[in-house]
Amino acid sequence: MEPKIVAVVARGRNGVIGVATGLPWRLSSDLKRYKARTWGKPMIMGRRTFESIGRPLPGRESVVLTRDPHFRAEGAHIAADPQEALATARRLAALLGVEEIIIAGGEEIYRAFLDLTDVIELTEVALEIAGDAHFPPLNPKDWREIAREAPGRGPNDEADFAFVTLERVRP
Repeated sequence: MEPKIVAVVARGRNGVIGVATGLPWRLSSDLKRYKARTWGKPMIMGRRTFESIGRPLPGRESVVLTRDPHFRAEGAHIAADPQEALATARRLAALLGVEEIIIAGGEEIYRAFLDLTDVIELTEVALEIAGDAHFPPLNPKDWREIAREAPGRGPNDEADFAFVTLERVRP
């Protein structure tokens, strides 16, 4: 059985997910959920997202998708196109014994894998903020909300937020 493809993303009300290769907000609660949701799984991300993190995240396998044939990153797997990234992530998922592959951004990566994505773990951030990276618009006919949680804002959270799970509607 093929592993599920799960996009994990925090998005502002206006679709913004990033600014200047970073997050446009500080949400400690979301970062804790992100760690728990991605732990032990292969993660596909773009080169700029990887560079903004600065290293492979502990406890996860990073598959970095880049057009730069000379790009190297110690501890990460490099892929030249989405098909290679997905094949690498599937191999890693089998080796790790996990049933999910994480799509970790940024904008181009979410767009490249959206048609293959089975589940979106979305943090809806209650801000409209300027940014230069956006999550692609979703067709409401293609997605159904299956879970929503609105925890209170923690002491290290700059905004209110909700954790929402969307599942692809299959014909």
